[in-house]
Amino acid sequence: MAGGGFAAAQSDGRKYEGGVTAFVVITCLVAAMGGLMFGYDIGISGGVTAMNSFLKPFFPHVYKKQHGNHAENMYCKFDDHVLTLFTSSLYLAALIASFFASATTRRFGRKMSMMFGGLVFLGGAILNGAAVNVAMLIVGRLMLGVGVGFANQSVPVYLSEMAPASLRGALNIGFQMAITIGILAANLINYGTSKIKAGWGWRISLGLAAAPAILFTIGSLFLPDTPNSILERGNHEKAKRMLQKIRGTNNVDEEFQDLVDASKAAKQVEHPWKNFTGRKYRPQLIICTFIPFFQQLTGINVIMFYAPVLFKTLGFGDDASLMSAVITGVVNVVATMVSVYSVDKLGRKALFLEGGVQMIICQVLVAVMIGRAFGTEGEGDMSKSVSSLVLFLICAYVAAFAWSWGPLGWLVPSEICPLEIRSAGQATNVSVNMFFTFVIGQFFLSMLCHMKFGLFLFFGGFVIIMTIFIYYFVPETKNVPIEEMNQVWKEHGFWSKYVSTDDVPGRPSSSP
Repeated sequence: MAGGGFAAAQSDGRKYEGGVTAFVVITCLVAAMGGLMFGYDIGISGGVTAMNSFLKPFFPHVYKKQHGNHAENMYCKFDDHVLTLFTSSLYLAALIASFFASATTRRFGRKMSMMFGGLVFLGGAILNGAAVNVAMLIVGRLMLGVGVGFANQSVPVYLSEMAPASLRGALNIGFQMAITIGILAANLINYGTSKIKAGWGWRISLGLAAAPAILFTIGSLFLPDTPNSILERGNHEKAKRMLQKIRGTNNVDEEFQDLVDASKAAKQVEHPWKNFTGRKYRPQLIICTFIPFFQQLTGINVIMFYAPVLFKTLGFGDDASLMSAVITGVVNVVATMVSVYSVDKLGRKALFLEGGVQMIICQVLVAVMIGRAFGTEGEGDMSKSVSSLVLFLICAYVAAFAWSWGPLGWLVPSEICPLEIRSAGQATNVSVNMFFTFVIGQFFLSMLCHMKFGLFLFFGGFVIIMTIFIYYFVPETKNVPIEEMNQVWKEHGFWSKYVSTDDVPGRPSSSP
């Protein structure tokens, strides 16, 4: 079976000396603060665009559509491309920035990329909080996007390189945990600022994006670079001392030699992008492309971006819609903790598959209930009991994503690429993710207007496809040292034909 045969890869992977030190945990926690920036932004935009005090001065036509015509199809009340551009422009900027971030991460180190991303994000937050017109809002969002592009490129790679193989999943998911905390914080802040009668609460919501940016930027000043990154720039002694420090032992010769071998192989690769698209790295290319593609086609950003808007559309009042977004935010955080605990015990694949099945069931049931309540005309309402059930199903859907496709969508692509193509692989992961995040963010409200409740079935169909993809084509990478990942491909029923038998973990084969 194509999806089987990974036990040997897990058991035969080398066991390096050393363990998890307080130093490596602290550095990984600081690096994961980059997720706070990303998460805060995901959570804040939907709440702000649901505030009347924000819509009136910037998008008055949307405000009039909501309040001027009560016969308006409920599916279409927020359908406006300029309004959605406020949310989605960030991800277009992140897409472009990720390619520049790839070169920066490779040449100057992961730490430098993180610092730059934090500073640009800080500037965007200040501009958004002070905005007086739509142009300032969009420019600020573009700056936020550059910061997200650099952070999302560098942080997962940093975490995978610092963490020992046995806890790489849990520590890497610290990035996703920070994203969920950022989303929850944004939902709580939106709920509070919406109560400000003077109408400037949205400025606080947008401006407070500066807080995680400051934490991330200052924290990155004190972070060490990873041994892999130090080796890439030719300082062997410094790299070995750093490896000894993060592993808590002087006996790191075996692991360090593997890193040196990988670094030598990486330096022989003059064109990582060209090599990444070659046959030898076909498994990494396919997975680094399809996982972020499918991650966005789960429909999760429909909930995360537009939760208050969506709940308001479904008949929840202003306060109830914001509070419902807070509830889903809490579920998101708690469920991510489940992933942190279980990813290195149960493995990546089991979580992927369970999460996919749970999301499919929830999406189908939500579509049925919305269809029964509002039909295709968008007229009707939901009883309190039905609304509560819809909220429960959405929470169950969010939970499934949060312990599966959410964290694993960043973890798996960051850990499967050898050093010589690691920056290219992560840039592909980020850019595909950001492109489809932009597409979903820009066109969701129009899709809701035209597809009605069928939109949830649309996303559910993609979840079925991606669950099948995981079953057959994504190997288990639990407990496999990052520089020995080649063994996984050699023993996979489908991908083994792409890996030369001459390959040594961490080194390219002699074949072109």
